[in-house]
Amino acid sequence: MNSNMTVTKRSGERETIDLDKIHRVIEWAAKGLTNVSVSEVELRSHLQFFEGIPTEAIHETIIKAAADLISPESPDYQFLSARLAIFHLRKKAFGQFEPPKLFDHVVKLVELGKYDAHILQDYSREEIEILGSYIDHWRDMNFSYAAVKQLEGKYLVQNRVTHEIYESAQFLYILVAACLFAKYPKETRLKYVKDFYDATSLFKISLPTPIMAGVRTPTRQFSSCVLIECGDSLDSINATSSSIVKYVSQRAGIGVNAGRIRALGSPIRGGEAFHTGCLPFYKYFQTAVKSCSQGGVRGGAATLFYPIWHLEVESLLVLKNNRGVDDNRIRHLDYGVQINKLMYQRLIKGGMISLFSPSDVPGMYDAFFEDQDEFERLYLKYEADESIRKQQIKAVELFSLMMQERASTGRIYIQNVDHCNTHSPFDSKVAPIRQSNLCLEIALPTKPLNNINDPDGEIALCTLSALNLGAIKKLEELEPLADLAVRALDNLLDYQDYPIISAEKASMNRRTLGIGVINFAYYLAKEGVRYSDGSANSITHKTFEAIQYYLLKASNNLAKEQGACPSFHETTYSKGILPIDTYKRDLDKICDEPLHMDWETLREEIKTHGLRNSTLSALMPSETSSQISNATNGIEPPRGLISVKASKDGQLKQVVPDFDKYQHSYELLWQMPNNDGYIQLVGLMQKFVDQSISANTNYDPGRFEGGRVPMKVLLKDLLTAYKYGVKTLYYHNTRDGASDNHDDITAIEVEDDDCAGGACKI
Repeated sequence: MNSNMTVTKRSGERETIDLDKIHRVIEWAAKGLTNVSVSEVELRSHLQFFEGIPTEAIHETIIKAAADLISPESPDYQFLSARLAIFHLRKKAFGQFEPPKLFDHVVKLVELGKYDAHILQDYSREEIEILGSYIDHWRDMNFSYAAVKQLEGKYLVQNRVTHEIYESAQFLYILVAACLFAKYPKETRLKYVKDFYDATSLFKISLPTPIMAGVRTPTRQFSSCVLIECGDSLDSINATSSSIVKYVSQRAGIGVNAGRIRALGSPIRGGEAFHTGCLPFYKYFQTAVKSCSQGGVRGGAATLFYPIWHLEVESLLVLKNNRGVDDNRIRHLDYGVQINKLMYQRLIKGGMISLFSPSDVPGMYDAFFEDQDEFERLYLKYEADESIRKQQIKAVELFSLMMQERASTGRIYIQNVDHCNTHSPFDSKVAPIRQSNLCLEIALPTKPLNNINDPDGEIALCTLSALNLGAIKKLEELEPLADLAVRALDNLLDYQDYPIISAEKASMNRRTLGIGVINFAYYLAKEGVRYSDGSANSITHKTFEAIQYYLLKASNNLAKEQGACPSFHETTYSKGILPIDTYKRDLDKICDEPLHMDWETLREEIKTHGLRNSTLSALMPSETSSQISNATNGIEPPRGLISVKASKDGQLKQVVPDFDKYQHSYELLWQMPNNDGYIQLVGLMQKFVDQSISANTNYDPGRFEGGRVPMKVLLKDLLTAYKYGVKTLYYHNTRDGASDNHDDITAIEVEDDDCAGGACKI
């Protein structure tokens, strides 16, 4: 190319392009990487240079040229392009590659209003300088390209209007740690800050979007998931809508339980008028959800829950599909259908399901969650009562309609409300679980609000993080990580603000946490076991037993130091009942792995000293934070060894961890012959997990005659999940053939920003 070409600097000045400087930067980025070519990157870049090209565009052209070369043959280009992107990012943030000293950086950003002023009040200059000595900025070089783009797009403190960036990743990690442990005693807190910084910056603990993007800034709301229950009154409906707006604006994903709302045609005001039914109010909630863009980090999103026996269920099931007119569709919400054993029994026996308006059947709606025997008694009583309005539909027809809509939209979710209450850390008589959240892994008590300041209502918040299974060599390594994660998230509950009193009260009383995992597919690949054939059952059982044991032990130790949570008496843990006591015994038929931990000693410790947190575990999708850690998503099998993530940041190629070493050990999504093995693994995880699991079902129509998945297969999987105690089912994924190559090396995924982009996606 022409070495006399000029470039335009930020100041507007022109100067001759310095090809040697470009070469040195690319050569620096390639150091230590295998099978990458500096000259190939240069050649591809030079072809796109033009006379007067801005220096900024030069950087971006080189980065993209390197990223485009990521392939199965040359996966290390993901690190070459990442290093180039880090170089560019630091130049934008600091005007140079070398980051400033931590203290100077914090002072500057506090003055700009970007960092919380409390950092300088809580820590002395000397302490901040010590924290600065803990930082290893070279850890930036462990990021993949997809991770750097996610950091830049979602997590780093910036002006989202002008696109100015103010920090680099290691400042994010050290300051999150500093903020979360600021109230610990001065003699111990620096050690905790260092340990937590190391755990997060080395990808052993993964943090969710609200924490990564928000902790250290003046905005203090970091719970990923918010559960709001709506009552059957205008006051409660209005309070629900107001609560949605407040929390959507603060980056949270929303779950709304609207099952109490009475059906169309129900009498109101003593028969003075007919009720308009669910649809107008569901539309009202949709408007509230979409009213805020969450600060540019993501669009608002919510899942709305209702029981399968609701009188309007046939209209509710089709709200998301593309047929019909806007008047009878509400497509920008997702929906969760609530089911229990009696409904499944009607399906299995070829029976009928009776549909009721909750307002017409006193006591039945509450019993649906609190007491399964009482629900069945009332259901049979009201079925036999001819004076009560009802409709009947064949169970197989209703379930088939639900599964058809789940298949066509992918977004009709399932909540098995009996499992959520019988295998629960809460006493269902005093704190029933009546809903889940946007991503179907939170299972917490709620109470309807009668107004926005109702002290008797209960909005449930859950604060999330995840342990990286790919970063451990033996299960004992999880113990200190579990302790750190529990302490950090418990501190977060006191550190954050609460815009609504019913959310603050519930959080302070229950102190609920949801700690999950990422990189499960890599973990299985390293062990040489597969999702689909039962070979992973024992290791899954051992791993999730250890995780839950260590989380409970950490919370028990915290209770000894700081006291049990005030509502500990409303948990089954307070009675000495543990998840190992209430799981579905059908799991014993597919896995005979014994328990390895000292549960009896822990049981007595919990009964004696309590737990600091009512819940400890939940398995979330973790879409974006898995990318940050260069890990596979949550518990999911990857779609390809290289996934092309299509997001608002463009197409990002992500390579599975240790591609060179384990590429033949990974079982990819569409290599699994069916969902059986995966559902078994989810059941085994659920044996120990005290909240719920974002579990997906996946179907390749090409495996079936005529290219259609038979309804009997969909219903079989639904019943299998119920049999093994699965509490919730999240996405229904269908292979469309266009979104991935048939060699299964690469796959294109559209990053789903709906799961709070990822609020719950941690």
